[in-house]
Formats: sequence, C-alpha cells, structure tokens
Amino acid sequence: MLQIAGIALITTFLALAIKEHKPNFAFLLVLFAGTGIFLFLVDQVQKIISMIESLASSANVNSMYIKTILKIIGIAYIAEFSAQISKDAGLGSMASKVELAGKILILALAVPILTALVETIITMIPSN
Repeated sequence: MLQIAGIALITTFLALAIKEHKPNFAFLLVLFAGTGIFLFLVDQVQKIISMIESLASSANVNSMYIKTILKIIGIAYIAEFSAQISKDAGLGSMASKVELAGKILILALAVPILTALVETIITMIPSN
C-alpha cells in the first residue's frame, strides 16, 4: 500500500505542478499512473478470485452464480475507474453515463440470480 500511496502522491504533486503550463500532459500523467496502479493490483484481484472460487467449490455453490457475481464486481470496479478518469478530465457528464451503463449492466447480470432466488423462496412457501 505504501508503494501505491507513494506513486499517487508523487503523481498528484507532479500533475499539480505541470497543470498550469501543460494541462493535457498533467491529465495523461494521472491517467498513466492510475492505469499503472490498476495493473499493479491485477495480481491481487486474481488471488481473491481464486479464493472465492475455491470457497464456492467447497460449499457446492453453482459456479454460474459465482461467475456472475464476479462479473458484477468487475463491472462495478471498471465503471468506477472509468468514471473517475472522466471526472479527472473534467467530463462529469461522461462519467455519469459510464456510471449509468455500469448500473444497467449490473442489473442485467443480476436478473437470473434474482429469478433463481425468487423461485427458491416460492418453493419454500407451503401451498394450501
């Protein structure tokens, strides 16, 4: 975490210093540093995904549900990252559209899980 914080602070100070003279370069610097931090964390994310899949396998949970939940989490993180980049560029309206697209995609992926949940609840309710 100290490495990430160090990169972020150095990038922030450099971007602030450069921003007055070369705002486009400052934005690119922030974009590359943010992408670098994101790529630095990919290994950690892979470890987390492996642990979740292992736990799901041990609990005999349908892998389709786990894959769907992992996709939902991925969409949320990617949408947030993209929206923050858009906000950094001063494009708040684009950031809002990215966030909306992420929410719609998450909802579309969640429908089968919600359907299975409702069906399970219905089967548990005793019929007269």
